[in-house]
Amino acid sequence: MKEYIASLEKEFSLIENGFKEEEKRAFADYKSNDNEHSKRMAFLAYKSNVYQVRMYGVFLFGYLSEQDDILAFMRDEVSKDDNWRVQEVLAKAFDEFCKKIGYEKVLPIIDEWLKNNNPNTRRAVTEGLRIWTSRPYFKDNPNEAIRRIAALKDDSSEYVRKSVGNSLRDISKKFPELIKEELDGWDINSKDIKQVYKLASKLIV
Repeated sequence: MKEYIASLEKEFSLIENGFKEEEKRAFADYKSNDNEHSKRMAFLAYKSNVYQVRMYGVFLFGYLSEQDDILAFMRDEVSKDDNWRVQEVLAKAFDEFCKKIGYEKVLPIIDEWLKNNNPNTRRAVTEGLRIWTSRPYFKDNPNEAIRRIAALKDDSSEYVRKSVGNSLRDISKKFPELIKEELDGWDINSKDIKQVYKLASKLIV
């Protein structure tokens, strides 16, 4: 297994942009091995100094995220990774978890992550579920998505606030009246909220 990870480090370190190759390999490995083997592989990959291999490991975590310990590791440890590309994959892995279990069923976990102290954990949700209203449950209950996202409009992290603004803007394409109604209730005297407001209202005439 160590030799395989070493080969991935050589191969993936040549990839400077994107994530498709890491995702494709992780999915193929997940499908061709049992969960225990994939789990060991994911944790070993995540120890790599090569961020592309950690991305591969986080994709594997997403496929294995029905296991409570892996979901907790994603929330508490992967969220501390200092590479922004790994954080993008964490967002994708969280959405994979929601898809596997069912978006309505995992609402308590979505809410738990949105209240986490780590901004990367909060953003994994706001960003990972984009476009929220293209997801099951939220497609039929857009206000449930808007309410959750908008609650972070004055988040302490600009990184999260940008994701909030972009996520609301996404929803405004299909539900402009709902987003307008939400934004009309905001106090835009706050600099932080105004920043989100500008992003979210871009497509609203």
